Order: sequence, then C-alpha cells, then structure tokens
Amino acid sequence: MKDRYNAPATIQQHPVIQLSFTYRETAGNPDTDTIFYAPDRKLQWNDFRGTPSPAGPSAAVAYTSFAYEGSSRLVHDTLRITLQLQVFFIKSASWVRTDAQSNYALAHEQLHFDITRLVVERFRQKLQQTALNRDDYDSIIQYQYLQSFREMNRLQYQFDQETRHGLDPAAQTRWRDKINVGMKNNGVLPEELGFDFIEDLRFR
Repeated sequence: MKDRYNAPATIQQHPVIQLSFTYRETAGNPDTDTIFYAPDRKLQWNDFRGTPSPAGPSAAVAYTSFAYEGSSRLVHDTLRITLQLQVFFIKSASWVRTDAQSNYALAHEQLHFDITRLVVERFRQKLQQTALNRDDYDSIIQYQYLQSFREMNRLQYQFDQETRHGLDPAAQTRWRDKINVGMKNNGVLPEELGFDFIEDLRFR
C-alpha cells in the first residue's frame, strides 16, 4: 500500500498581475493612411486627404480614435500583461475646405487629436487603479476601454459645442489650457484637481 503522506502537497497560488504600457508613436509616413500620435509631430493640412463635406457647421474634420493591443505571459507566479496604446489619425477620413486652411483652424483640429491622447492617458490611469485577476482581466480591460471610448466622444462633442467649432477663440484657449494641464497631470483634469479657473494654473 502506497504511503499517501510521501507526496508533497501542491499549493495553488494566484499569480501576481503586472501591467505595463507602451505607446505606438510615429513621425508619419507619407505613404500610409494612419498617423500615430507623437508629441513632437503636429498635424499638417496635407494630412487631411478626405473629401470635404458640403454641409454641416465644420470647415474641417480630424478623424481621430484609439485602440490597444495586448499580450501576456506567465513568469513564475507573475502574469505580465503588456498593452500597446495607439492614438491615431486617419488621413482619408479627415478633410478640410480649401478656404479654411488657417493656422488657427489647424490648431483646433490638433486639439481634437490631443483630446484623444488625453483620454488614453486617463484610460491608462484607470487600469492602473483597477484590480485585475487572472480569470477575467481581459473583460475588465475591454470594459474600461469602452468607457473611455464613450468619454472621448463626449469630450470631443463638448469641445466643439463650447468653442462653436472653433469660432470662439477664448473658449478654444481655455480648452487648450485644460488639455495641457491634463497632459501634465497624468490625465487628471483641472476640475478634478480642485481648480475652478484655468487661469489659476498658468502661473503654477
């Protein structure tokens, strides 16, 4: 009869989850239809290659969005998850009317791109603060992605409404400062930092 106590006990341990991020950035290949957001690469009017819409309030449209690609591997008792975050601009879906190609209008479209990048930073921060487990981490990440995608659409709409599609320079300046503050504070917006006025932050 085999002595059952000779076999060492196997202890099931839940792996530690380690989440890391990378950003896909590019200086912009003229032969491709996609520009991935890079801080030192601003939009140019020749990036807007779509056909202008004859109707609507917009003189230009920047098609921006974001996505992620993930990979994971188990190293000893640590599940290492890496997400590559992609903030992109689609040239063929973005357009501008010939008579609207001013530097000010281009700055407005760049802010649309910046808002998308800001939302992705907020998405990253949410994931870092979210408890993940081995069984359903993928669904949790996907849920947070969808929530952030909705936030992106809401902020883009709010930006156009408050600036009247760029016709209100003062409102556009406020949004520019708001986005800059968010970028410098890991995606946290001025109102979330407890400031009521953007002007209070300019000299800090």
